[in-house]
Amino acid sequence: MEPKQSYTARDIQVLKELEAVRMRPSMYIGSTDQRGLHHLVHEIVDNSIDEAMAGYCDRVIVTINSDSSVTVSDNGRGIPVDIHPSTHISALETVMTTLHAGAKFGGGSYKVSGGLHGVGASVVNALASWVYVDVHRDGKIHHQEFRYGVPANGIEIIGDTDRSGTTLTFLPDDSIFSTLDYDFNTIAQRFREVAYLNSGVWIEFRDERRDWEINFYFDGGVLSFVRQINRKRTALHSSPIHISKMLDSTTIEVAIQYNESFNESTFSFANCINTIDGGTHLTGFRTALTRALNDYARKYNIIKENEANLTGEDVREGLVAIVSVKLTDPQFEGQTKTRLGNFELKNYVEGAVYTGLTEYLIEHPQEAKRIVEKCLTTSRAREAARKARDLVTKKSAFEGGSLPGKLADCSEKDPSKRELYIVEGDSAGGSAKQGRDRSFQAILPLKGKILNVEKARPEKMFSHDEIRALVIALGASMDSGNGSSGNGSQFDLSKLRYHRIIIMTDADVDGAHIRTLLFTFFFRYMSDLFMNGNLYIAQPPLYRIRKGKSHHWVYTEREKDELVAQLGNKGLEMQRYKGLGEMTPQQLWETTMNPETRVMLGVSIEDAIRANEIVEMLMGEEVPPRKAFIQSHARQVRNLDI
Repeated sequence: MEPKQSYTARDIQVLKELEAVRMRPSMYIGSTDQRGLHHLVHEIVDNSIDEAMAGYCDRVIVTINSDSSVTVSDNGRGIPVDIHPSTHISALETVMTTLHAGAKFGGGSYKVSGGLHGVGASVVNALASWVYVDVHRDGKIHHQEFRYGVPANGIEIIGDTDRSGTTLTFLPDDSIFSTLDYDFNTIAQRFREVAYLNSGVWIEFRDERRDWEINFYFDGGVLSFVRQINRKRTALHSSPIHISKMLDSTTIEVAIQYNESFNESTFSFANCINTIDGGTHLTGFRTALTRALNDYARKYNIIKENEANLTGEDVREGLVAIVSVKLTDPQFEGQTKTRLGNFELKNYVEGAVYTGLTEYLIEHPQEAKRIVEKCLTTSRAREAARKARDLVTKKSAFEGGSLPGKLADCSEKDPSKRELYIVEGDSAGGSAKQGRDRSFQAILPLKGKILNVEKARPEKMFSHDEIRALVIALGASMDSGNGSSGNGSQFDLSKLRYHRIIIMTDADVDGAHIRTLLFTFFFRYMSDLFMNGNLYIAQPPLYRIRKGKSHHWVYTEREKDELVAQLGNKGLEMQRYKGLGEMTPQQLWETTMNPETRVMLGVSIEDAIRANEIVEMLMGEEVPPRKAFIQSHARQVRNLDI
């Protein structure tokens, strides 16, 4: 059905509201890249989950169709189709075409909802080439179509039905989004989280592009969630601590389990939305955790009278926790909902967790002793780490110290224009220093492979020469090792001396290992670099192919094979670059460092929980999970050097 050629006054009003979304989509969904594409899916699925949290839905089916459209179907009550008293059009059309419209504002239909702002469906509609909605309600199937946010027709009854629910299919507008290529695994991880947080809800996820399917259903809720995160670690207590309480209309659910690792993995959710930047509920949890363990340790004389209290850092080492709250009026910061701001939640969560954890510690003295003793061990190690960290901090350029002697700095003073290339070895460092643009490009060569911080305590890391040089060069210090959640107090992005940090290593196994070690360090101690888009990977060429007077730089084996087939084998000169040090400074500038011609890969983290698991799998102590991961992903490896 073609879009209407003439508009009524009603349609003009719709355009005024949704046109702003099309003009500035990033204000509503964060970006127009793959992350923004995924956000459209999440907005529609969140509406189905709202029905589940209200008790009216227990099955959601999500399908990526072969034409890159997405279908979300649930067995909820179905979007109302009667006339809305304020807009004088159907409730379905109101929801699909009007910003800040929906049952979530009135408080009657949804006591708890993740789609706070009431803009989810209308924003998806505005950013889609077309949307089809089928509402199964009152024994009839009600159908309506939209084009670029505008109704293409009124509601039509197209059949009878014996069920209830909503099925919505949308095709994102490829003139707005840079890609329509969904990442199945990333979306699936989000659905896994939602299923954990809503026990008894079945989520079926299909991808018709590849004929893939995965289903999620968990009876154990957040307890199952913690067990899953901890499954490859050695737990200090066999069963997670479970705290569940209802205060007013707010549900608080927390699961806690300690393990023998050095890292924290705490994840917070509000109405099933992953609040990656935390908020008042996370603050309340952490305050209660520290207070409860200190009070217990004092009461039973585990901490002596003349000894200092445990700090937040001490009680969070080796912690896995899920903090989930469901409330009627969540106040998120921004449409992408990364931080919860409800001030009352701090006291609610703090009170519930303090009471529940104190009861557990008293009723389980052996487990309590193991937990507190681990915290005390951490406290002693933290003091040693503090002394080592202070040595690093005092050498920071921002505190009057000197920069590392191996650093070749640049003359530009504005951090937003400065770049730091981290290179392996003196040979590559020498070529990079000679080939760079000294005005804005700095070079830091590292000697050998840095320490694997996943297996080392902070005090050992802080005394590692190469890491100390890197920290001082960056200028922003580092946090104190609280895991992937980025909650340490030391790291300060505002003091970062370079806003582009580029890892430039050889295209071989050693180079890949060095990149992985650096990523592990940044992930554990400077995770904001990922969130802020400061990290990049340089892409040096693998080959230089000459024929006559012309030459070509080739970056992959596939490109090499295609070029050879195109040019023919006769008269070709081919040079394989095993290391950056084999290039002249001019060649390195031309291929890898010149902003006009270089190719770099940006590094970001969309899914912190999955990233946390992969870092532990690849860099932790357990060998079998790492072996299984490598075997299952072997076919995806490019440019393997053996």
